Amino acid sequence: MPPRTNPTARQVRLGAELKRLRERADITAAAAARAVGVDSSKMSLIESGRSAVSEERLRGLAVHYGVDDAQLVDALAAMAVERRRGWWEAYRGVLPAILLDLAELEHHAARLRALQVVHIPGLLQTEGYVRSLYRNTMPELSEQDLDVIVEFRVRRRQILDRTVPTRLNAIIHEAALRIRVGDSAVSREQLRFILEAADRPGVTVRVVPFERDAFTGASFSMLYAEAAVRRLDTVQFDTVHGSVFVDEEDEVLGYRRVLDSVEDAALSQSESRDIIHHIAKQL
Repeated sequence: MPPRTNPTARQVRLGAELKRLRERADITAAAAARAVGVDSSKMSLIESGRSAVSEERLRGLAVHYGVDDAQLVDALAAMAVERRRGWWEAYRGVLPAILLDLAELEHHAARLRALQVVHIPGLLQTEGYVRSLYRNTMPELSEQDLDVIVEFRVRRRQILDRTVPTRLNAIIHEAALRIRVGDSAVSREQLRFILEAADRPGVTVRVVPFERDAFTGASFSMLYAEAAVRRLDTVQFDTVHGSVFVDEEDEVLGYRRVLDSVEDAALSQSESRDIIHHIAKQL
């Protein structure tokens, strides 16, 4: 099978984790390749995510590296044997690959923790909000292209409707609730939807009010995706150049600490509902 030309973020992550395990064991790529019966070029492709690795070979590498974390090895093996194409693959070549990577990240997450300061978290955005947001930031988009973006954004939300829904803990600053991305009707609809979403199993919405002192997350907006094992957690955030995924342990730990601090500063769920209702009445 020829090497992948455009591996997904999840495929790249699997390869990167295998490389980290090898480097921590202080084993060369050539020695690791010999241990599982492949050549060095194949090992390079595996570690870059450009070539698949079988579960048997992955577990063999784990043994060779002296990895004794069974949960981690099982989680990596599950990533290795994934063959089913997700719904987002229907949009490949239509939307930027990074958006598909985000949908895949959300799909596999055990829990999602969102922090947004100026925008509503993506999984809680209404169709009207999305349309207004893109018309403001990308006015050159055709209606057809915008329809595809809206459809994709709404489909991402299906993880909240599964038999066992993905847990979502959303922390929203009051600024994001008050900024009118669209007109007052769009804003009211958006706030109503947030309140409805907060009633879903597994969804919590909490607000950080303007008057909160020493707001740690003032310069942060992020999506923190918890995996089956903490070692595989991922942070996603948006920049002016597009979406970025962070998976280095020390960096992820730093973002997790920010989220923990912000959660301490947020209002209770009941108080948050009250402030959202109050803002909606003012529109």
